[in-house]
Amino acid sequence: MIFCAIIVLLIALLLITAVNHQIQLKKETELLSPLGQMVEVDGHNMSVYIEGTGDKTIVFMSGGGTCSPILDFKSLYSLLSDQYQIAVVEKFGYGFSDIVDKSRDIDSILEDTRAALKKAGLAAPYVLCPHSMSGLEALYWAQKYPDEVSAIIGLDMAVPEYYEYMQINIPFLRITSWAARLGVTRFIPGVWNSDAMKYGTLTDEEKEIYKAVFFSRTATVTMINEMEQVKENAQKVNDMGAPQLPMLLFISNGSGGTGFDKETWRRIPIEYISQIEGAKYIELDCPHYVQDYEHKAISKNIISFLSE
Repeated sequence: MIFCAIIVLLIALLLITAVNHQIQLKKETELLSPLGQMVEVDGHNMSVYIEGTGDKTIVFMSGGGTCSPILDFKSLYSLLSDQYQIAVVEKFGYGFSDIVDKSRDIDSILEDTRAALKKAGLAAPYVLCPHSMSGLEALYWAQKYPDEVSAIIGLDMAVPEYYEYMQINIPFLRITSWAARLGVTRFIPGVWNSDAMKYGTLTDEEKEIYKAVFFSRTATVTMINEMEQVKENAQKVNDMGAPQLPMLLFISNGSGGTGFDKETWRRIPIEYISQIEGAKYIELDCPHYVQDYEHKAISKNIISFLSE
């Protein structure tokens, strides 16, 4: 009898949570007007943000699970857009882009990004600036379409070897996705308070937008599909070898959710770029979202690197 009462209570709480979530989503609708332009890719809408002008176009590519790429990178690209044209592509399932339940193999992800940039009116070659997991996409892009990539600037970006050791708990991610869709995340204190909000240069209004995006773009089905295929994607990138082009990596101390100790986190990308002639790296004593912690130092080094 007690067990049945507990079950009924839990169901009631979940229903209340779900109803509250839908009410809050409707209230947040006005905060979710796209910050950039929407382009159609494969029958769905993708968000592309463009700022500044210059003879080089820097394309910022977000790491896995970053709910609001446009705002996450803002502290950094706002220091660069007076000299370069910058673009932020929000993959399906991220930011203001549509959530789609489709394959997230490396070829599909890359072709979506290329199509979005083209439809937004941007032409290659690009300087790719990937954070974390999108490093795989950037490396594959340089391997498959070398004429389209003039350089890679990695923001604590992933290289294939990381995924040989990384443990990815898909059942846990699915539970997280389910909880997010029900709105359980709204009752976890500060869970939405990202590094971009705490350490970046976002305005109060932008923080409210980020928070609203978080509650609609956390652990989406598209993100889960991406994580399910990431090891296979990493192996495909690895099989094609290291691309030969100018490359600068900013490497964190490994804290902030990487799952690696400092020594291992730094050793893997340094060994990877030892295969690339002239590649450089800079170690930063900060967590994984380096663009939020060290945007000033990173911007200065990017300008120096691109002027060489």
